[in-house]
Amino acid sequence: MPGDNPRYAGEAVSGGHDDSRQIAERGSMVSRPRLRRLRAALSASAFSGLTVSAHGAPAQQADVFGIPGLSVGTFEVIQFAVFTGVLGAALLSALWLIRERARTAAENASLRAKVSDLNASLSRTESLLNLRDQRVVVWTSDKSKPELVGALPSESGAPDERAAFLAFGRWLSPRSASVLENAIAALREKGTPFDRVIESQNGAPLEVRGRKTPGHAIVRFVSLSETQRAEARLRLENQRLSADWENLLSMADALAMPFWVRSADGRLKWVNRAYAQAVEAESSEAAVRDGKELLGTQAREAIARHHQSEQLLQQTVSTVVHGDRKLFTVTDFASPSGAAGLALDVSSMEAMREDYAQMMRNQADTLDQLTTAVAQFDADQKLRFYNNAFQKLWELDIAFLNSSPDNALLLDRLRGDGKIAEQPEWRRWKDNLLSVYRSVDSAEHWWHLPDSRTIRVIANPQPKGGVTWVFENLTEKFALESRYNTAIRVQSETLDSLTEGVAVFGPDGRMRLANPAFFRLWSLTPGSATNETHIAALRTACDDKAIDSPWHGFVAAVTGFDDERRDRQGQAELKNGTVLRYALIHLPNGQVMLTFIDVTDSVNVERALQDKNEALQKADQLKNDFVQRVSYELRSPLTNIIGFTELLDAGATGPLTERQKEYVRHIFSSSSVLLTLVNDILDLATVDAGIMRLEVGEVRITQVIASAAEMVSDRFSEHRIGLSVDVGGAPKSMVGDENRIRQVLANLLSNAANYAPEGSTVSLACREVANGMEFAVSDEGPGMPPEVLDIAFRRFETRANGGRRRGAGLGLSIVKSFVELHGGSVRIESGQEQGTTVVCFFPREPKQMQDAAE
Repeated sequence: MPGDNPRYAGEAVSGGHDDSRQIAERGSMVSRPRLRRLRAALSASAFSGLTVSAHGAPAQQADVFGIPGLSVGTFEVIQFAVFTGVLGAALLSALWLIRERARTAAENASLRAKVSDLNASLSRTESLLNLRDQRVVVWTSDKSKPELVGALPSESGAPDERAAFLAFGRWLSPRSASVLENAIAALREKGTPFDRVIESQNGAPLEVRGRKTPGHAIVRFVSLSETQRAEARLRLENQRLSADWENLLSMADALAMPFWVRSADGRLKWVNRAYAQAVEAESSEAAVRDGKELLGTQAREAIARHHQSEQLLQQTVSTVVHGDRKLFTVTDFASPSGAAGLALDVSSMEAMREDYAQMMRNQADTLDQLTTAVAQFDADQKLRFYNNAFQKLWELDIAFLNSSPDNALLLDRLRGDGKIAEQPEWRRWKDNLLSVYRSVDSAEHWWHLPDSRTIRVIANPQPKGGVTWVFENLTEKFALESRYNTAIRVQSETLDSLTEGVAVFGPDGRMRLANPAFFRLWSLTPGSATNETHIAALRTACDDKAIDSPWHGFVAAVTGFDDERRDRQGQAELKNGTVLRYALIHLPNGQVMLTFIDVTDSVNVERALQDKNEALQKADQLKNDFVQRVSYELRSPLTNIIGFTELLDAGATGPLTERQKEYVRHIFSSSSVLLTLVNDILDLATVDAGIMRLEVGEVRITQVIASAAEMVSDRFSEHRIGLSVDVGGAPKSMVGDENRIRQVLANLLSNAANYAPEGSTVSLACREVANGMEFAVSDEGPGMPPEVLDIAFRRFETRANGGRRRGAGLGLSIVKSFVELHGGSVRIESGQEQGTTVVCFFPREPKQMQDAAE
C-alpha cells in the first residue's frame, strides 16, 4: 500500500502494460508483510487462550473473526479496525491510480502522433526554406539577434555570411538599402508590412516582403526569374520615376513661387500652394478645378505665341496679386504633351534696386559732407566717384576728375604736381600700390607728403572688382598724440613727485594709477597693489591702519552704491599718529580720484592755535581798545601843538629868527602828519568795529575834486607836479558821503604825488559807467611790480618802490575801506616802468552800505 511504502506512492508513470504490471507487483509487495504480521498476532492469541479485561479480570472466551476459542481484547479490536480502514484506502488508491495511468497512456499516444506530424511538417518547411531562391530573416520580440534561414543564389549578389548579409548597405544599392532599412524599422517598431523590389549592387532585382506576428518580425528575400526580373526592373524604374516625380512635386509645392503644370490643351493640370495663395483659392485642387489663372489674358496669349517658335520663355510680366500690382519673372517651358511654368516675384527686387540707387545717391551726398577724402574706382581702375574732401586734399582740377581718369594716371598727375613724395623706384612703388585690384584683402599705406602732412591711405577692394580709396589726414592727430603723450609723461612725473597721495579708480572699482606718496602714507609696499587691484582689497589692507577707517565710504562711492555722486572731504587719523586729510572727487569719465595729504603737523599746530585762540581774541580786543583810546588821547595834544605852532609862526609871542621859524614849520608839518595818521588809524578802527556810518547825500563832483586837490596842492607844487582833471564824461553830482569821497581822492592824489617824477603830470579822470561812476588817478611813476600789487591794500605795508618818502602804509587801505563802504570796488592797473592807475568804482545809487573788508 502507499502508506507502507511511501517511496513509490507519488512516483509518476508513463502508461502502458508494463507500467500496470509494475504497479500490481508493488501492491503485492506492500500487502504481504502486513499479512504476515497479522497471522503472527492471530497465532499468538490462539495459543494464549486467555485475555485480560480492562479491569484485570479474566474475560470469557468468545469467537473472534469466526475462529472458535479465540479470545480478543479491546486493543486488538482497535488495531484490527485501523488495519481494515488502511487496507480499504489502499485499495481505493490503487484503483484510482490504475485509472489515471490508463488516461495518461492514451494522452501520451496522442501527443506522440502530433509530434510525429509536426516533425514531418518541420521537415517539409525546412526543405522549402532551404531552397536556393529565398532567404528569411526572423526577429523575435526579445530584441535578440535575428535568425537567418535559406540562401540566395550567387548571381543575386547577396553574401552567405550572416553579418555581411545583414549589412544591407554593402551589397544593395544605396537607394535600395535606405528604403529597406526604413521599411524594416517601421515593421519592427510599428508592425507596418511592406512589399518592395530592391536592387543589389550588381543590378540583380530581389523581391522583399515583411510581415509582423505577435512574437516575430519576418522579412523574406526572394530571387526572381528572368520574367520576374524584367517585371521587377520595370517596377524599380517605376518606383524611381514615381519617387522623383513625388520629390519634384513636393519640392514645387514647397516653393514660395507660383508653379503650374498644363495639359496639352492648355488647361491647368496641377498647381502648388503658392499658386493657390496667389489666386486666392482655398487649395491647389480648387484652383485647378475652377481654372483660376495667375496671369492675365494678354500675358497668356503672348506666352502662347512665343511657344509657337520656341519652347522656353523667360519674360517679366505684370499682374495683380491680393489687390497689389506686382512684377513676376515668368519661366515657361512647353512640349507637345503640355507645359510647366514658374513665376518669381521680383517686385521686392525692383524696389530694392530702386532703394539701392537711392542709397548710392544718399551715400554720395553723405560722403560729400565728410572731411575724409574718398575716391571710388571701378574694375577698370577708372575714377567713378570722389567727394569734395578728395578734391580739396589734392587740389585737382574738377574737369580732370570728371573725365574719369585712370588710377595710374592720377598717381602720375599727383607726382608731377609735387603733391606726393618722390619714390626711389616709382614704377615698382606704383605697381605695389595698384596690386590691391588683384587682391581680396584691404591694404593700408602711410604717405608722408612734401608739405609735412601725414596721410593714412586705405584701399578697400569691392566685390565687383573696384577699389575704394580713403585718404585720412592724421597730421593733427599725430600732433595731438604727441602732446598727449608728453602731457601724460609730465602728469606721471608730477604725480610721482607730489607729497600728496593720489589714487584713481575706474568705474569697475579697479585701480588705474597711484603715486608713491599714496603707498607711503598708508604704509603699503609699492608692489602690493597694481592696476588690476580692486578697491575692496585695498580696504582690507588699510582698515586696520586707521582708527576710524573711511574706506567703507570710499568703496561705496567708487563702486557706485552711493545715491548721489557727490564729492566729499574728510580727515582720518591712523594708529601710528599720522593724520590724513582726504578728498574724494568724481571725475567726468566715471572714475573717482582719492587724494591724501599728511596734515599731522597742521593738526598739531591747529590744536595749539585752538588753545591760543581765546588769548588772541582777547589780545585783539585789547588792541582795538588801545587804538581807540590812544587815538582819542593823542588828538588833543596834537591839536594843541599845531595851534601853538601856528601862533609862534604868526609872531603872536614875539619875533623869531629864521632858524626858529624853520624849526617851528618842521614841528607844524610833523604834527600835521601825525594828526593825519592818528585820524586814519581812528577811521580804520571805526570801520573794523562796524560802527562807522556814512552821511550819504548829493555830492558835487567838481567841488569834491577841487577840495581834494587843494588838500595836496603843497606837495604838488613842492615837486613841480601838474594835475590834469578830466570830468567831461561825468555827471554834475553823485550820491555818497562827501567827506569820505574827498578823503579817498586826497589819499589817491597824495600817493600819486609820492611816486610821480619831478615835473610830471598826475591825471584825475571821472567818468560815468554802467551802474555807477569811476574815479581814476594815474601817475607816470615807476609802477608797481606784481609782488607789490599783491600787498598794496594791506595795512602798515610800507614800501619805497621809487617813492620820495615812506608812509605808514594806510592810504590805500583807507581808500579801499571807504569805497567798499559805498558798495564799490578798487582796482590797480600797473606794471614795471609803466606808471600806476588806481580806479575806484562807486555805484550810482547805493541802497545798502557794506562793511569794509580787512
